[in-house]
Amino acid sequence: MSKLAIGIDLGGTSIKGGLVSGTTGLVRERTIDTNADEGPTAVLDRIADLVRELTVDAGFANLHGVGVGAPGVINWDRTTISYPPNFPGWDVVNLGKELSSRLEHPLVTVVENDANAAGLGSAHYGAGKRFDSFIMVTLGTGVGGAIIYQNRIFRGSTGAAGEIGHMTIDYEGPFARSGVAGAIEAYLGQRFLSRHARYKLMNRRDSLIHQMADKDLMGITPRMLFDAAVSGDEGAIEVLSWAGHKLGCVLGSAANLLDIRKFVVGGGLSGAGGYILDSARETLVRFVLPGLSEGLEIVQETAGNDVGMLGAAHLIFQHIDEKGLHSG
Repeated sequence: MSKLAIGIDLGGTSIKGGLVSGTTGLVRERTIDTNADEGPTAVLDRIADLVRELTVDAGFANLHGVGVGAPGVINWDRTTISYPPNFPGWDVVNLGKELSSRLEHPLVTVVENDANAAGLGSAHYGAGKRFDSFIMVTLGTGVGGAIIYQNRIFRGSTGAAGEIGHMTIDYEGPFARSGVAGAIEAYLGQRFLSRHARYKLMNRRDSLIHQMADKDLMGITPRMLFDAAVSGDEGAIEVLSWAGHKLGCVLGSAANLLDIRKFVVGGGLSGAGGYILDSARETLVRFVLPGLSEGLEIVQETAGNDVGMLGAAHLIFQHIDEKGLHSG
């Protein structure tokens, strides 16, 4: 019988849970509201309820564990999350211990940063399957990243490697939420990109954005930019191309540092496809050493937002393999 695991993608707005087969992939999934403002106890209870529901489908005897992709810093042992953003009242929480204490049958729990989980999911179930090594970039509320080396997460010395969103492309640039000047998140994070688009298009009265957003464009969103671009709006196309240029700059630095030449871009903003990625591809080659320019490739994630959940479950499959290797 195929190995089964539960993957949890913990987000500030929703919690996605999936029952995943090691051979066939996603068996069943369910999404519930996070209700993060209710505090850590309520959120942990909701995660446990979701795991319990998915466990019924699997049968406890066939289930090997629960993998959780979560925002924030994860300790080296992959048990504890520290100060996750957008989760009021959370400080340092041993997620594995808290989850096990809520279940009638405690399960092996492995916790990983959400962007790392997405990278692992892409490596085994998504656009990253055809690469053994690549850099994953997730474009959403913030900018996340993961380094996948030979189909495994490269974690650095403490487990926090891959924070590409906080790499700077201009030391005198705007500040990201992390406090890093000119970090790529300060350009491509949803709030920052929307603000740039507002200033750029405020006086472009021919832009369709004026029909989509409110009077002063305060309600502009990346989705509006994409919809307007598809309709031929030159202003929206320019903004998305500008965003792609910034992305290409930081990917060039990453390629120079790591000698990894494949990039997978996921997250909500990646849905803009070529409007962002074509510009990123053109820019990338200009910021990479000539000796590293062969084989450069940027692709869009094909598995959508499921990659985080799939990658979280795959943490369990890797854990099983490692355990078997060490015991043998």
